[in-house]
Amino acid sequence: MPRVAAALKALAYPRTRRVGGRRVRFRLMSTVDREALLSFGRALPAEDLLFLRLDITRDEGLDEWCRNIIARRTITVLAESDGRLLGYGSVHHNDLLWTAHLGEIRIQVAAEARGTGLGRALAAEMLALGQHLGLDRLFVQMTREQTAARALFERLGFRTEALLADWVKTHDGRLHDLLILSHDTAEHAD
Repeated sequence: MPRVAAALKALAYPRTRRVGGRRVRFRLMSTVDREALLSFGRALPAEDLLFLRLDITRDEGLDEWCRNIIARRTITVLAESDGRLLGYGSVHHNDLLWTAHLGEIRIQVAAEARGTGLGRALAAEMLALGQHLGLDRLFVQMTREQTAARALFERLGFRTEALLADWVKTHDGRLHDLLILSHDTAEHAD
């Protein structure tokens, strides 16, 4: 996928910037990060695990993620400080599907790094990545209860596309409404 290589070159990872008073290094995930992501997932609060689209607390979930990294269907940027993984942002896309012009953003921030601006920094990285990949539109999916995530993306210009009643069934068997927000990448042009 030449456009992936070009996008990653243009964004010049790894790079470091200040976020919430600390130096944070943003770098691309590779398959060697599998165990670090497994530890990260297992350290997440139980309520966060209810809404993960891919179970990153299980080997099978990380294996799937790594397969998508290798196939370049997923590009993940890790955020680290002082040798600790604080969060990640991913853009998921597939050139072979009829939705090849779309990319899905997924972001997760460790509990200790919330409220520092890291989620917003990762979202900005994903917007830039989507633009450099030539994707027309980026979208996020979340439950209606995830109000902080919704507010973050709305501040970045995402708009509600759909609200699907009882669309998500969490591991505990409860049903939740699914909210889909999107952003046209042309609106984010630098």
